[in-house]
Amino acid sequence: MAGKNTCMGVHAALIMTILLTATVATADDNTPIPSDHSQINTWFNNNVKPYTERQSTLDPAVATVEAGQTVIKVMQDDKGDFNTVTDAINSIPAGNTKRVIVHIGGGEYNEKITIPRNKPFVTLYGSPTNMSNLTFDGTAQKYGTVNSATVIAESNYFIATDLLIKNSSPRPDGKRVGAQAVALRVSGNNSALYNCKLVGFQDTLCDDRGNHLFKDCYIEGTVDFIWGSGKSLYLSFVHCNVTGIGSGTYLGRAWRVRPQVVYASTSMTEVVNPAGWSNDNHPERDK
Repeated sequence: MAGKNTCMGVHAALIMTILLTATVATADDNTPIPSDHSQINTWFNNNVKPYTERQSTLDPAVATVEAGQTVIKVMQDDKGDFNTVTDAINSIPAGNTKRVIVHIGGGEYNEKITIPRNKPFVTLYGSPTNMSNLTFDGTAQKYGTVNSATVIAESNYFIATDLLIKNSSPRPDGKRVGAQAVALRVSGNNSALYNCKLVGFQDTLCDDRGNHLFKDCYIEGTVDFIWGSGKSLYLSFVHCNVTGIGSGTYLGRAWRVRPQVVYASTSMTEVVNPAGWSNDNHPERDK
């Protein structure tokens, strides 16, 4: 769950999936996330109120931004404003101060997408019934690991919902140099993903830095497929399912000196190594 520039080992036979059904504790009374999974939706609805009910408690910048929104449509049938997501992002002015919702129609978009740091408050919005597929085959060999991502979100307050984001590069064989291939890199602060599927092999999701939320998301990979220096709710996996087609894989490895990951109210199958964690051959990191 950490690292890059790694080789395939015992993880090679594993494709692990994690279903994240957690959310940030934004309640006025700081009510903790319940341990009973059946209470999650009630807790969420009670504590994460609609924007119209929470304006006075929001970051003033957010309250101002959400008061006025722009919607632009990306459609492959020429019925939208743009045919590609990249063109839609390019149309957003630098330093925008209003939420821009990029509505992406169904279909596969083979392009490498970057939301630059100077374009905050961007939402990529798909459809839960006809999920748009954002795909590219970038690798570390060509772009470097962190820049190999199909979607790179560098700006603050980025949101994505109902999207499949995939790196279609071949599965690493343990011999090919630079085979790491990121599907999504999130580098801005206060970002969130809802009902998204992130698919790849090695280094699928780079939570680069910042505070992020992943709710009802599916994340798939073979090794180090969640990594980075971000401080996000997935660092506390709440009400998740850890499954796969292999066995004996570690929940994570200590790629850096002070790693910290918490699993709470989470279901794990025999895919997980009973030891739980790997210190990556650095015993001093066990603490």
